[in-house]
Amino acid sequence: MARKKRDIDPAEAKTAILEYCKRKGALVAGIADLAAIERICPPGYRPGDLMPRVKSVISLGVGGQTQGAWSVPAKALGYFGSTESRAYTIAYGLAFYIENKFTTPTIYCPPDMDPDAGPRVPLQSLKVHAELAGIGARSLAGDILLHPEFGYMYFASVFTELELEPDKPLETNPCPAPSCVSMYRQIGQTPCMKFCPVQCLTGEVADDGTQKIMRYDMAACAEMTQQFETVPAAIMEAIKATDEPAREDALFDPDNKMLWYKMSVGSGGLLAQCFECMRVCPIATKAPLADPILRAEAKAAE
Repeated sequence: MARKKRDIDPAEAKTAILEYCKRKGALVAGIADLAAIERICPPGYRPGDLMPRVKSVISLGVGGQTQGAWSVPAKALGYFGSTESRAYTIAYGLAFYIENKFTTPTIYCPPDMDPDAGPRVPLQSLKVHAELAGIGARSLAGDILLHPEFGYMYFASVFTELELEPDKPLETNPCPAPSCVSMYRQIGQTPCMKFCPVQCLTGEVADDGTQKIMRYDMAACAEMTQQFETVPAAIMEAIKATDEPAREDALFDPDNKMLWYKMSVGSGGLLAQCFECMRVCPIATKAPLADPILRAEAKAAE
């Protein structure tokens, strides 16, 4: 049975979609320029490679940690995981909302890794979508996007055959903050560079206080923070062990025992255990609406 076409006002549809995102818990949402994404992303990793008739890419962002989280020791913060699953839940619901309300094919963009390319290559760059939609700008802290009002967030995307007016990227990048520029002038590092436990961040700040170069050693970062490859490595080490004591060491090493525990309780911290660059980031921790307390205070002052 042919799908019944209906007249849809793109402006009204966009308003309804963005309002849905905010109503469900997103702090920000926007429409990325599809042509720009297709230009930037390599073949095989463009929206059209997943959804051939895609017309619009919707990006949304949810808040990061609570204000209290930044005061706890790193060994405790490692269990907090992230809020990214909240973003994915909103995006998944949005796809159904759009199809139900506008009878137009829509998909939740998988945030997952490409099974053909391995565990370091995503099917789509949610970061590119968010940056072009104007809901985040790339920071000196690796692949983290920052927002001038909300600090750092987690993002999700939705592809649709609805043709929606794209938004523009942020006009100015909040990173580096003035205090970070001042520190860089003194010691050649920003806080995120200085306090990264594995020193995976380096870069340069231009004379005008803007980002000049950002370097991110993903492998060094991933070795500490993304341990989904550590589990099979530990099992392989145990299989290769030549005697019982060596096998026991491989499986019950203190660090590996923590992995087994996290797997058993389903902790989101299993795949993201280090927030030290954000702990010292003045944008992540002190942006006007960066956490629930600041957002509550701002609402009370209205």
